[in-house]
Amino acid sequence: MAIIAYLRVSTDEQANSGLGLDAQLASITQKIGTPDATYRDEGYSGSDHKRPALLQALNTLKTDDVLAIAKRDRLGRDVFLMAWIEKEVKKCGARIISSAGEGTEADDPASVLMRQIIDAFAEYERNIIGARTASAMAQKKERNEYTGGKVPFGYTLDVDGVHLVEDQAEQAVITRIQKLRDKGYSLRQIGTELEQAGIFTKEGKQVWNPKTVRQLLMVA
Repeated sequence: MAIIAYLRVSTDEQANSGLGLDAQLASITQKIGTPDATYRDEGYSGSDHKRPALLQALNTLKTDDVLAIAKRDRLGRDVFLMAWIEKEVKKCGARIISSAGEGTEADDPASVLMRQIIDAFAEYERNIIGARTASAMAQKKERNEYTGGKVPFGYTLDVDGVHLVEDQAEQAVITRIQKLRDKGYSLRQIGTELEQAGIFTKEGKQVWNPKTVRQLLMVA
């Protein structure tokens, strides 16, 4: 029997959670035993089914092996994904053991129900976090605050690093695009007009593809 440890943290959890990779490994070692192999996924969501370390760990499992985790939500935060993982582990003749218990000690009806409830709450928590994040981002956008990533065309980042301020030259380009559209110009024709006028995109490119033009029309 081999103990195959699987560890996972998402990007946010790396910075904020007390259940980091080292803590997970320590919990597994203390409660289950010293792993024969350890697989780590850093910066992956619990709903991502293409995690490289997870797939490697599953391919490693053999009869009577244990896939050891600190908590079931480290393995996944999606009910259907967890059901698939359970099925794949059983195909190998192995089993999943959580150092937190969570109904992984046995396969009686009560234990199976416990695992299903825990998986459902893990998915629920993920959805709640996603909803809160979306709401916070929407509020920041309403306050004209920077939400991360690329600064949108028509704006520049203020010196405070938080607020967006209008870039008058780029705002004039947006106005020009809208007027051309009102005249019946196609997206491609508008792009050609901008290129011939020597106007560059936010990335400094002179080629304006229809998708970029469409995006600016949506915010005009």
